[in-house]
Amino acid sequence: MFVTPAYAQAAAPSGAASIASFLPLILIFVIMYFLMIRPQQKRMKEHRAMVEAVKKGDEVITQGGLIGKVTAVRDNELEVEIAPGVKTRVVRATITGVVNKTAPVVANS
Repeated sequence: MFVTPAYAQAAAPSGAASIASFLPLILIFVIMYFLMIRPQQKRMKEHRAMVEAVKKGDEVITQGGLIGKVTAVRDNELEVEIAPGVKTRVVRATITGVVNKTAPVVANS
């Protein structure tokens, strides 16, 4: 009726068997990296480049949904005119998009 000690003890897993048991976990991490983490890092890099390229005269959208024209650029903030005569200071990181970029003026000689 009782199980003998020889049958009750399991054989110790070998090195290859222990690696094979972690293989699904490693595979899930790799898939999550390529589907979630890497695209997020790419979007963050693109957003950072877009925010650094904002200059005076660009029309921008903030996270709060305000659309306005950049009138002054400072270190970490922008001055945005949201209506004629109404200017607000906005932190650069809150810019979600640039609607119209100003084209550089070409001098005709």
